[in-house]
This record gives sequence, structure tokens and C-alpha cells, in this order.
Amino acid sequence: MPSPRHIVLTTIGSYGDLHPMIALGLELQRRGHAVTMATTSMYEAKVRGTGLTYHRLRPDLDIDDPDLVRNLMDPVKGPEYLVRKMFMPHLREMFDDLAAAAAQADFMVAGEVVFAAPLVAEKFSRRWAAAILAPMSFFSIHDPWVMSPLPATRHLHGAPAWVHRALVGAAKWSVRNWGLPVARLRGELGLAPGGHPLFAGKYSPWLNLALFSPVLGRPQADWPVPTVQPGFVYYDRDAAEGGAQAELRAFLDAGPAPIVFTLGSAAVRDARDFFEQSVAAARQLKRRALLLMGENTLKQALPPEIAAFNYAPYSHVLPRAACVVHQGGVGTTAQTLRAGVPQVVVPFGFDQPDNGARIERMGAGRMVLRKDYTAARVAQLLAGLLDYPAPARRAREIARQLQGKDGLRGACDAIEAAMLRETSGASTNGRAP
Repeated sequence: MPSPRHIVLTTIGSYGDLHPMIALGLELQRRGHAVTMATTSMYEAKVRGTGLTYHRLRPDLDIDDPDLVRNLMDPVKGPEYLVRKMFMPHLREMFDDLAAAAAQADFMVAGEVVFAAPLVAEKFSRRWAAAILAPMSFFSIHDPWVMSPLPATRHLHGAPAWVHRALVGAAKWSVRNWGLPVARLRGELGLAPGGHPLFAGKYSPWLNLALFSPVLGRPQADWPVPTVQPGFVYYDRDAAEGGAQAELRAFLDAGPAPIVFTLGSAAVRDARDFFEQSVAAARQLKRRALLLMGENTLKQALPPEIAAFNYAPYSHVLPRAACVVHQGGVGTTAQTLRAGVPQVVVPFGFDQPDNGARIERMGAGRMVLRKDYTAARVAQLLAGLLDYPAPARRAREIARQLQGKDGLRGACDAIEAAMLRETSGASTNGRAP
């Protein structure tokens, strides 16, 4: 173990992006390192509440802004809005904030949309790691991904390699101008031209962490070197908020395992009629249901067999579910896989359609596009998962594969090893079994 160091963790996004970083920070802190979390101001109280040191990272986002969330959740235009409207106009501010946070740091771990991170690392000669949370983010031609604007690409998974090479080329061409602000800032900083910030330019020559299990995406020959795949890193709050904990426990204890309907921490702010259709589907199936609704409300009163809460820790609730219906964020997907229950994925955008397609291919659930999410359709999918033993059996098999896989320890071991390594890069990918 290296002597205590100062490590900066930085990320922007939903809880699915923040929570793995908090888990890393707490474990690194437990190992004796000083840890600073640089993230958007909306998470300041949450980060400080964990005991980690907080540093502001612009842009300041307001996840409660319905227009912002609606634009982000657009399956076609959402990625462009995220990159070109939200982040690139504030790239210099992001660079300045992160440079200040990392001024005395020995190492940095950065989420992939912190576009200033590679520039800070290069400008100030800082060792760093890129944290990659979902298989899609590697854009491998050997493990094809589902494009959010083109969900039909899930049917091309078995196509020849040249098809996927052409799709990757088309994707790169379509976003060729998105990284121009990064290129301009690199010039202003006296840095050499780098790779596109959405592709080669986002990886680290010191360490790339694949923070997802091989059950979701196995290592591929075209992953960057060096990459370590420690697996999922889990974190959620220890208890339901306020007095809801006892009420939640009482509902779970009162009858058979419910269907859990949730949209994570971002898509839940653009729920539209998701929860109304979910209630209707549960009633059609005569099943108990638990809704994790955030700040959404329902027009109708709920029957006793259906309960609604703003929030509940997935680690407490999902293992007691019969099935989970969710948006397909990698954090929610990982928690459901660990719980060992079938799932229905209702993707909104980004990596969610790809995660849903992977769940379908592994036989642990089904996917339905957001535009097709009706009570009748979801009731049909749920009946196929709940009335037959194969999906539940497959989900339990996957959960057993995840047991004993300590992604958190493996990730922190890899970070400490990278801090000690004399040179960057590696001759082979460092993949955990």
C-alpha cells in the first residue's frame, strides 16, 4: 500500500455517476488517503454529508429544472444537448475549478464527461484514471452497442464486424465538431492536439477503470490500454428518508414481493405518465407494487396493495422485489442484477437502451421503448417474467456470479497501483477475472 496521498475524484451527472465516486472516496479515505470530491454544486450537501471534502466544479446544474431534464432525456438530441449546450460553453470554468482542486493532488479519478480532466492532468503532469461506468462507453466494434437515437441497432448485434466498424465511423463523423472547444482550449494551454473527447481523448495513459461487471460487458481487444475491470461499485444511502423507513418496511412485510417501479434520479424528473401506466399494469395483473416516484404525484388514490415513496435505498428494496421496472441506468441495472430479480428496462436515452439490450440478451429481463410504455404492454412483459421460472432462475444465477466480487476493493487497489507505477501505459490490458 502506498503512503497516504491526496486524491481528487471528479464527476458530473446523476446519482448513477456520483455514487460510485462516493464509494471510491470513502474506501480510499478509509485506507488513509486524503480525498477531495470535485462535482457540481447541487451535490455539495450530499458529498459533505459523507465526510468527504467538497470542491465546486462548474457548470452549476439545476436538476430540478424540468426543461433541462426534458432536453437531456430526449433519446435523439439528449447527448448533443449534454455536450454542446451544458458542458462545452463552460469548459474553461470547469478547467479552472478542477485545476484548483488538483493543485496539490497526487492523483485524480475522473468521470468521462468531465471534459477538462485530461487537460488538467496533461497541463500539470498529474497521474489520473478514467472511470468508465457502462460497456457502451468503450464503443467497441467487438461488443456492439445500441445507439440511443437508433434503438433498432439492437437487432444488429450479431452482424459482421464491418457493419459495426461502419456504425462506429458514422457515429464519429456525426459528432466530429462537438469537441472543437476542447481543441481550442488545448491550443490556448499550449498542449498538443489530442483525441476526440468522446472517444480516444477521454482515456488515461495511466489507468482506465471499467466499473461494471463482465456479466454486463466482457473485456474486448479494442479497449484502451491499460484498462482494469474490477466490476460494479455499489453505494446508496443507509436508510429511507425520515419516518418513511418504518412505513416502507411494513409494506414490504405485509404481503408477497411487489413489483418495483422506479426511474432512478434523473429520468424520474421527466416521468410523464410512467407511474400512472405502471399502476394500471399492476392492477391489471392483480399484483402488489411499490412506486419510487421522487417528487411526482398521482391523480388517483392508491389501493392498499400499491404503495408510493419518494425514495428508498435500492440495496434494501430490490432484493425483496418480484421484478423491477426501471429506466436502465447502469447504477439501477447493477443493483437489480445484484438483487437477483428479473427486470423490465424502459430506456430514455444515453447508455440505457444498450444496457436494456444486454439484459435481454442475458435472459434476465425485457426491454420496452419509452414510446411503447403502456399498461397493456408492460403487463404483458411482466406476466412473461413472473409467470414462468426461467427469467427468475437466470436472474438468481447472475446474482450468484456477482457474489464475492468486490469491485470497490479492486478499483482502489488499481488506483493505488497506478500511483506507484513509474511509467504510464501497459503492454496488456489489466483485466480482473
